[in-house]
Amino acid sequence: MPKMKTHKGLLKRVKVSARGKVRYNRSNAGHLMSGKDGNRCRRMRKHSVLSNPKLASRIRRMLGVA
Repeated sequence: MPKMKTHKGLLKRVKVSARGKVRYNRSNAGHLMSGKDGNRCRRMRKHSVLSNPKLASRIRRMLGVA
């Protein structure tokens, strides 16, 4: 059976931590930030951890990390 290819689009958007957690950047933080309050802007700068374990395992498999 051939090797499974890494999903390159997902690789650009997601990072898997050393413990296997899937981290991603928040959406709606690119522009038009002046209408949002400062706390919200700072929150959106941080990475989020994917909370759905089923989806996280699927993403790890698509990246070839599992």
